[in-house]
Amino acid sequence: MFISLRQSIKALTSNPGRTVLTTLGIVIGISTVILVLSAGQGFRSLIDAQVGALGTNTLFVQTRVPPTTKSRASGGGAGPQGSLITISTLKVSDLEDIKRIPNVVNDYGMVTGQKVVSYRDVSKAVIFYGASSERFDIDKGTLKAGRFYTEGENTGAAQIVVLGSKLAEDLFGQDNPLNQLVRVGTLNFQVIGVYNSRGGLGGDEDSSMYMPIATAQKKVLGIDHLLYAIVQIKDITLGEATAEDIKTQLRRNHNISDPDKDDFTVQTQAQALDTFNVIFNGITILLIAIAAISLIVGGVGIMNIMYVVVTERTAEIGLKKALGAKPSDILGEFLIESILVTLLGGIIGIMLGSFLGWIVSVVATASGLEWKFAVPVSAIFLGVGVSGGIGILFGVLPARSAAKLDPIEALRYE
Repeated sequence: MFISLRQSIKALTSNPGRTVLTTLGIVIGISTVILVLSAGQGFRSLIDAQVGALGTNTLFVQTRVPPTTKSRASGGGAGPQGSLITISTLKVSDLEDIKRIPNVVNDYGMVTGQKVVSYRDVSKAVIFYGASSERFDIDKGTLKAGRFYTEGENTGAAQIVVLGSKLAEDLFGQDNPLNQLVRVGTLNFQVIGVYNSRGGLGGDEDSSMYMPIATAQKKVLGIDHLLYAIVQIKDITLGEATAEDIKTQLRRNHNISDPDKDDFTVQTQAQALDTFNVIFNGITILLIAIAAISLIVGGVGIMNIMYVVVTERTAEIGLKKALGAKPSDILGEFLIESILVTLLGGIIGIMLGSFLGWIVSVVATASGLEWKFAVPVSAIFLGVGVSGGIGILFGVLPARSAAKLDPIEALRYE
């Protein structure tokens, strides 16, 4: 075994150029797998940070088009006239009823839209959110300057806004935005606060603005319903039970007897993470499957090269057999050589994939994302195991071919 290993190493080092080219396919495949798994760990850390920022003790209530309505509508969600179906049954009064559920601490509703916001000669198309003042008790965002609006300002539909950090910078530059007037569509709003940068997946919120929900409903959008709501609960272990209580309350309010006709969804943070994990795992499997193609191509390349090596060393094989080498000795030598090539490619691939994963984490962190660099131990074992397996799988045929050579015919080969 030791002699076969030494001879295999000698054979590989005698032609380093061919050895490098032989391992290239394995390097690309393994490094891709490592990169995908490393980036996956980083992305999960980002999602965990975002969930932590919102709070694990919150439920998400959103309007939806009931399946029966979708089936009746033309164009998958469009009404008979071709207009989009709007569910307008979720109201502020629903949230007041939800607040009375024992495990509920607080809640707030939201609407959203887009308007052109201008200050002096600067104009931007901006996504705005209308939210009740309870949002500031639940949301963990902090202000760089100014204050949040009050419940009195909310019910009075005051024309005031809190700007995201980037929006404030885009509109005002180095000027102080507090108490300045900005034009939102055709209305003037006073800036009363500026958020600190949220970064991460909340980066879009840095370019948004927030106003009292009554203002957004009555003066900007002309509606009286909500698009979604956030519900804060006391005991997260009762999250699913509380979600069922909310569903029961909303069905009662909306006169719904059949759950299949619900015009809303209620989702816990755990359910949201489960949904994310299903989608993310599917994408990961797809990317690994694509990387597997590189591994298969690399394996076929190794097999072809090993056949070439067998042909080049036919006379050598004949001499070894004439001197008493057994077929198993020849088989072991060439199989070890194939495994060494793929293990070398696997190790280089792990190092390269880890380095690329680190580069991704550096770029993500520089972009303001809460991204943690990590290479799962399982990914390293996977890389070594797969590369070794490919060496055995694609190396066994050329090795068997060498072991079966007739020594007399092999000695005559030129």
